[in-house]
Amino acid sequence: MATARIVIVGAGPAGIRCAETLLAAGFKPTLIDENRRDGGQIYRRQPEGFTRDYATLYGSEAAKARDLHQSFERLRERIDYRPRTLVWNLTPGQLHCVSEGHHSMVEYDALILCTGATDRLMPIEGWQLAGTYSLGGAQIALKAQAVSIGHRVVFMGSGPLLYLVASQYLKAGANVAAVLDTSPLRQRLLALPKLLARPGLLFSGMKLLAQLYRAKIALHLGIQPLQVLGDAASGVSGVRVRTANGETLSVECDALALGYHLRPETQLADLAGCQLRFDEASSQWWLAVDEAGRTSVSGVYAAGDGSKIRGADAAEHAGRLVAMALLEDLHKPVDAGLRDEQRQALARMDRFRLGLALAFPWPAAQAKALPDSAIVCRCEMISAGELRAVVHEKGACEVNRAKAFSRVGMGRCQGRYCSQAGAEVIAAAAGIDVRQVGRQRSQAPVKPLPMMIIEECS
Repeated sequence: MATARIVIVGAGPAGIRCAETLLAAGFKPTLIDENRRDGGQIYRRQPEGFTRDYATLYGSEAAKARDLHQSFERLRERIDYRPRTLVWNLTPGQLHCVSEGHHSMVEYDALILCTGATDRLMPIEGWQLAGTYSLGGAQIALKAQAVSIGHRVVFMGSGPLLYLVASQYLKAGANVAAVLDTSPLRQRLLALPKLLARPGLLFSGMKLLAQLYRAKIALHLGIQPLQVLGDAASGVSGVRVRTANGETLSVECDALALGYHLRPETQLADLAGCQLRFDEASSQWWLAVDEAGRTSVSGVYAAGDGSKIRGADAAEHAGRLVAMALLEDLHKPVDAGLRDEQRQALARMDRFRLGLALAFPWPAAQAKALPDSAIVCRCEMISAGELRAVVHEKGACEVNRAKAFSRVGMGRCQGRYCSQAGAEVIAAAAGIDVRQVGRQRSQAPVKPLPMMIIEECS
C-alpha cells in the first residue's frame, strides 16, 4: 500500500466510490463518517436487527442502494473505517474528531470532503411549533426508526425530495394529508428541455407523482405558505396556505415536513480556507471546485452534494473523479477512459440540475412576505421583525454583522437552517441583491459537542 495519508470525510455515495477507487490504486484511505453505518442520507441503512427489505426502504432506488452497500462491504476491512465519528474542527493537516465521547486528532496529507447536504429551509409563521420537521428529518425517522413523524402528515416545500419522501411515507402506510408545492406547473414546462437530459430520472419523478394521484392525495401546486397552525402546548394542528387561484386553504395535521431542495455542507471546507462562489441557478453559496473536485486549497478536495448539489448518482461519479484527480496530483496513473466517462456523465447531470433549479425555484419572495412576528432562527427564537430592525436601525446589511447584532444563526444548528433564509430577509429589507448580503462564516465546532469529552493521546 502507498503511504500518503489520505482522509475521506463522509461515507455516502461520493465517499464510498472515492475510497473504492483509491484502494484499487494501492492506497489505504481513512474513511470518517458521523453516522453509525455507511450509505449517507439517501442510502441510509436501517439499524442492525431491523428486517425491512430494500424495496420497502428505498423504493425505486433499491438496486442502487444495494449495490453501494455491497461495494462498501467489499472494501470495509481493507480501509481504516471510523463510523460514529464527528469531525468538528479542521486545522492545516489535522482533523479534530469526537467519537462516543472521546476526542482525537487525525492527520492527513490529502483531505477529500464528501460531506453531503442538508435540508434547505424557508421559514413560515409558526414553524417553531413541535411537530415541524425538515424533509430530511422525516426521512430519517422513517428509515432509521421505522416511524412516521405524525399520525397525519403534510409535506410542504418544493423539489424532488418533497415527492420522494411523501411517496415513501405513503408506501410505508402513513397517513399523508396533503402535498403542498410552492412551484407552479408552468416552471416545470419551461424546464422540460433541460430535464430531458436524464429522461429515466424524469420518468421516475413522474411515477412518484402518479402514485400520489392514484392514492388520491391532495396535491396543490403554486401555493404560498401562510402559517403553521397550533400552539406551544399541543404543537402543530394544521397548516394554512394560499392556493394558486388565490383561495385560502387550511389542512389539518399533527406533523409538517418542510423543505426546498438541499444546501451543501461546506463548513469544514470553509474552515480549511477554501473559496466559495455564488451559484446563480440555486441562489446559494457553493464550494469553488474545478471539474474534478480540486478546491482552492492545495491538498483539499471535495465531491458529491457537499460541493455541488446534483444527487446521489452524480455523487458516485464525482467520488471516482475526485479520487483520480488526487492520483494525478500524486503522479500516479489513472484510467483516462474511465475519467472521461465520469466527466461526461456529470455534464449531463449538471444540465439536469439546472432544469431542477428552474422547475422548482427557491422561493426568495417568501422571505419578504414573512410577517414581523414570524420566527426566522428557531434556535435563538429571533423573529423576522428583529432581523429587519438591525438592518434599518443598525445598518447591518451583511449577514455576519446582522448575526452579531441579532444572534440569528448563533444557535445549535450554526445557521444551517436559518442563515440562507435570514440573508433573504436582510436583502429584502435593505433593498439589495442577496449576493451582496454575503454568507455566514463557519466556526468550530461545526456541530454541537458533548460536555464531557475524553482527550486521547496519539
